[in-house]
Amino acid sequence: MTSTLDIATIRKSFPILDQEVNGYPLVYLDNAATTQKPQQVIDVLSDYYKSYNANIHRGFHHLANIATSQYEDAREKTRSFLNASSETEIIFTGGTTDSINLVAQTWGRQNLKSGDEILISVMEHHSNIVPWQMIAEEKGATLKAIPITEKGEWDIEALEVLLTARTKIVAINHVSNSLGTINPIKSIIDRAHAFGAIVLIDGAQAVAHFPVDVQQLDADFYAFSAHKLYGPTGTGVLYGKKELLESMPPYRGGGEMIKTVTIAKTTYNELPYKFEAGTPNIAGVIGLGAAIDYMHSHHWNDIQQHENDLLALATEKISAIAGLRIYGTANEKVGVISFQVHGVHPYDLGTLLDKQGVAVRAGHHCTEPLWNHYGVPGSVRASFALYTTNEEIEIFIGALKKALQLLR
Repeated sequence: MTSTLDIATIRKSFPILDQEVNGYPLVYLDNAATTQKPQQVIDVLSDYYKSYNANIHRGFHHLANIATSQYEDAREKTRSFLNASSETEIIFTGGTTDSINLVAQTWGRQNLKSGDEILISVMEHHSNIVPWQMIAEEKGATLKAIPITEKGEWDIEALEVLLTARTKIVAINHVSNSLGTINPIKSIIDRAHAFGAIVLIDGAQAVAHFPVDVQQLDADFYAFSAHKLYGPTGTGVLYGKKELLESMPPYRGGGEMIKTVTIAKTTYNELPYKFEAGTPNIAGVIGLGAAIDYMHSHHWNDIQQHENDLLALATEKISAIAGLRIYGTANEKVGVISFQVHGVHPYDLGTLLDKQGVAVRAGHHCTEPLWNHYGVPGSVRASFALYTTNEEIEIFIGALKKALQLLR
């Protein structure tokens, strides 16, 4: 089966793609770091600042009313996108990192104590490791990590041993940013709940690739960033079950998160505003709403089929290169290929690819424990999006071969 996406038309929606880098047409394969933005998202951002720039929730004038309406419309779009049960379960944040820190510093500080255990995995992004290390040290809790197999999948047998009645929270990614592995999170959510633990899912690498239903998953928390979903930077989402969010103290103090303030005491606002202190990234949230609209203009089946076709083509071509090893060969993957070539440093390879107009990521991708597991300092990572073409894969492979001729 092949995708019915009109890739040529899609690419015209992304103005940044129509340029040259170092005299070559840009081939952008760093989508796991951030996706490019379609014109309709750019237009919505521009329109906010040109037409109705005003603060939200606090003004009664015309511009403030429009801005507030657009901002809250984006909340409803996000609720529907995740199939949350209520808009009160959608908290706007600065990104996935901010969302995870919110949970660690509120739920974690309130509920964790000495002897408790926090379970993550070896393949987590640093943003889903460091906040838990910080709160574990503060509370005297223990951080444990699910090991992975050579294919880049969770070691399920080890997981069965690590998950116990002492586990209070499991914080894991839906998709690995370095390996592309799609993790069986529904299974671990069910296991964790059986032990009375709650589960936070880092969905940053998932939401652009396949539909997410937080009610079907029964996730307690789900976090993602707009900029990996064809939306603006500096904007993110934390979904949380209402009863959990209501039980948690505020993350930051300031305007909007209050009902009343006296010198003696403050009473806090209702959800979701209790966690949205200060003037938010209004344009960013409205831009997220536009990005969700853009995603809804395509069918998920077509997006998944297109990216699977790209992954299959790139894997076949790159596997034929002598001395090259792909890291992350899970049965279920999104369009990410991380690799190393024997005797070649990833930075050198990434630099030579850039000189030919091919944008990839080189390094540890904020997953140092993962690469320590494999015994290497990092990799070159090529990651695909709905605007990536077969021709770009061919150009990438050709540029890679030329670079290796210079480096070997």
